[in-house]
Amino acid sequence: MSKMISLTIDGIKVEVEQGATVLDAARKANVRIPTLCFLEKINEIGACRMCVVETGARTLQAACVLPATQGMEVKTNTRRVRHARKTVLELILSNHDKKCLSCVRSQNCELQRLALELEVTNENAFAGERIEYMVDDVSPSIVRDNNKCILCRRCVSTCHKIQSVGVIGPVGRGFKTSIETPFKLPLSNTACIGCGQCIASCPVGALREKEESPMVWRMIHDPHKHVVVQTAPAVRAALGEEFGLLMGTNVTGKMVTALRRLGFDQVFDTDFAADLTIMEEAAELVNRIQNKGVLPMITSCSPGWVNYCETFYPEFIPNLSTCKSPHEMMGALIKSYYAEKTGIPTRNLAVVSVMPCTAKKIEADREQLSAMGVPDVDAVITTRELARMIKSNGIDFWNLPDEPFDSLMGESTGAAALFGATGGVMEAALRTAYEIITGETLETLEFDMVRGLEGVKEASISLGELNLRVAVAHGTDNAKKLLDSIKRGEKQYDFIEIMGCRGGCVDGGGQPFVSAEGRLRADPRKVRARALYRADAKMPLRKSHENPGVQRLYKEFLEKPNSRTAHHLLHTQYAPQKKYRHETGEGMAV
Repeated sequence: MSKMISLTIDGIKVEVEQGATVLDAARKANVRIPTLCFLEKINEIGACRMCVVETGARTLQAACVLPATQGMEVKTNTRRVRHARKTVLELILSNHDKKCLSCVRSQNCELQRLALELEVTNENAFAGERIEYMVDDVSPSIVRDNNKCILCRRCVSTCHKIQSVGVIGPVGRGFKTSIETPFKLPLSNTACIGCGQCIASCPVGALREKEESPMVWRMIHDPHKHVVVQTAPAVRAALGEEFGLLMGTNVTGKMVTALRRLGFDQVFDTDFAADLTIMEEAAELVNRIQNKGVLPMITSCSPGWVNYCETFYPEFIPNLSTCKSPHEMMGALIKSYYAEKTGIPTRNLAVVSVMPCTAKKIEADREQLSAMGVPDVDAVITTRELARMIKSNGIDFWNLPDEPFDSLMGESTGAAALFGATGGVMEAALRTAYEIITGETLETLEFDMVRGLEGVKEASISLGELNLRVAVAHGTDNAKKLLDSIKRGEKQYDFIEIMGCRGGCVDGGGQPFVSAEGRLRADPRKVRARALYRADAKMPLRKSHENPGVQRLYKEFLEKPNSRTAHHLLHTQYAPQKKYRHETGEGMAV
């Protein structure tokens, strides 16, 4: 048992485990100390100095890296402390692009919030030289604007420690320090996987998604275009946060209504294609097992993970399932099956995907994802972009009635809802694979061994006479650990699910921002995932192969899973990528 120590925070006595920081102790005492560069267990470096406190020492000390000691007396809000924090903010603002009105993070910016709290009214207190940076907007998914960067290094730590990608890092010294890519290349020319976790960790507007909403508005207003929109399962568990609803509130009905009021001609559910993905993926897995194909088979519905595999682990490309991701399957079907059903020419159809993921923007640009000779998906907008579109149209989201998805491809099962959480694809696949392989009815649908936030989860599942060895990893750093263990011969599996972001799509790079302080109060990965598990539990059908719309699709159009038509429309291939990587995250010569 850890030794406990006692200290006083602003006159409040508190006990913490030895090794805890003053910031930990303050949280336990319910005393708020402001932070800016701090990101729990990711970026704890004391760089910004916003969390300085008085302890009786000659100098103020950063609470996030200061060990709590027995008998310590800490003061967090003295005149000296407030003056120091205000001065720090004024110095940051002296080299900051203060175009708050046009910034995507306005009213949801951690720097802006602290400036208001500390009454920073003179934003030009340290007026002088300012460095002007070129905005890097070449990537189809992420825009980098160093004019707004505050050098907190949260993006750097996330890219290196959480994703094991490492394409950005600090260069230069002093006033000329900046966060750069190798050789100051555009982000799209590096090994960036487009996951957007750097955006989620950034406290300001220095990183943002590449906006596609202007393109979507043009499509909606084009009288010659029939525009179909589809929404991913994780979007409905997070969109409400943008309108003041509690984290994890399921807003499916209001979301559908809002999309219709924005002017979309049809509103389909990507969950339908998630069920379809399970049908194709389960058939592919069974085929590989029975015919001694490449194992383990690894899921391919997370484009951030696929990009990571192609760049860092190309030897595992043959292991990737050939299935397209659900929204790409849906796009291909809209431009073939739906076009045939409605008589609308494919050239007049436009498909918009609302996704929790910035890597989906890169995925939609892949040349091989064009089954009908045109892109399967024409535009991808994030959950945040959809929220901005709704707000800009003056829609009162709170008071919208609940409406259902359009019926042709709007039906889904509880299994599909699970796709948004880590382990969900595996669980959905096991529900169907069990019944395909054994021919028996699966009574207990919850596979608890693949749920939860452990970095790598593994289990052995009995499917009749077959003992299926499975593993689940989320976040590409955990994927790296898993793949390295396979390469070393330490682990053997038959089926693996990998998601590019920790927690899965519920905490994807396109989801509503949650501040560093907000994440200490509620973990969005857990809260949003619970919303999806509740949605699954309430569904009348909970196995993908029971979806009547999917059954009808195979009967009328695809024939059977992995048929020639299904392979043409719903499957793809991958290839190695070679791009620059910033190996260490330390300063580098450029």
